[in-house]
Amino acid sequence: MTEQEAQDWLRKTFDVPRETWDRLEHFLAILAEEMQRQNLISKSSADHVWERHVVDSAQLLLHAPKGEGDKIWMDLGTGAGFPGIIIAILSDYKVQMVESRTRRIAFLESVVAKLGLAEKALVFGDRLENVESHSVDVISARAFAPLQKLLSLSHRFSTENTVWLLPKGKNAVRELKGLSPKRQKMFHVEQSLTDPEAGILVGLG
Repeated sequence: MTEQEAQDWLRKTFDVPRETWDRLEHFLAILAEEMQRQNLISKSSADHVWERHVVDSAQLLLHAPKGEGDKIWMDLGTGAGFPGIIIAILSDYKVQMVESRTRRIAFLESVVAKLGLAEKALVFGDRLENVESHSVDVISARAFAPLQKLLSLSHRFSTENTVWLLPKGKNAVRELKGLSPKRQKMFHVEQSLTDPEAGILVGLG
């Protein structure tokens, strides 16, 4: 997928209005500027940011319920804003981004302010263990922790209706097989649109 193909896919899939597209471009401009101060994404992926990060994040929405009303999407270890900021820009979910690294917390808070996302995006600047328990509708984690640890730390935020969206790259099947039979049944693997060898673990409950 080229950068142009990635942008075309976004426009077609989400019927992106001009104001939303401007927000995406503004976010990537803020990201590029901040990259001069801290290493938010790998330099090798910076030239393919639409494919490797924006579309890679946006595709999770294809596996999520419609974010109408007050549905909450919790993103663990948001880091540079993927997928949390992208989900907040493209959907109606109220996005909670959990991030413990000080400089990345400051970056995410500045992005929320600059893009006018305060009503639909919140940064929990702390370790997940210190976040008060509450129920959410979707839990995502792009590079947070190995699957078993991730589930142990975050299960208290889930209900029987919570959807889990966990990009696990080439290790998706291997990590899934490492779970107990009961937990394995929660998930199935979807192929990533941006990498034919990568998988997304999609779970319920």
